[in-house]
Formats: sequence, structure tokens, C-alpha cells
Amino acid sequence: ADLPADILQEADTMLKYAGYIRLQEDMVRRSAELEETLLPPDIRYRGLAGLSREIQEKLERVRPRTLGQAGRISGVTPAALACIQIEIKKLRG
Repeated sequence: ADLPADILQEADTMLKYAGYIRLQEDMVRRSAELEETLLPPDIRYRGLAGLSREIQEKLERVRPRTLGQAGRISGVTPAALACIQIEIKKLRG
């Protein structure tokens, strides 16, 4: 109660938005991980389980280098990225 009003307001704001800021930080961390995950240059997207034909065609045409690049292709969903991650794990053994 003896603190200046601007400090109290800053503390109040930090408490109100702490959860939102944590979520944003998690999103940034996950995005960075996707950018670091290299895709094998010879990966075959056609016939890959869980990917629609449209997504398969786009990935074959664009040939992204990372999961992050793949995720920025129009129509490529988080579920599609998960399917690609599973395929990468299978290929790497």
C-alpha cells in the first residue's frame, strides 16, 4: 500500500498477463524448434499417411528445408506437421 501507484499498476498488469505471456513464450520456443528441424531432402510426401493429396502436392512442389518452412505453406496444418515429424523419426530410426 505504501508503493507508488505506477509500480502497483505495473505489478497488477504483470499478474493479469503472466499466463498469456507464458503461452506466447511457449509458441516462440516451439516455432524455433520447428525451424531447427531439417527435413530429409529425399523425403517422399506422396502417400504419406495423414496428409491430404493437396498438402502432399504442395510439399512435393515446394520441398521445404525445415518443418518451420513446411508449416508456413498455405493449407499445411499442425496435424500435417505432426505426421511429417513421425515420418522423419521413422526414417532416422
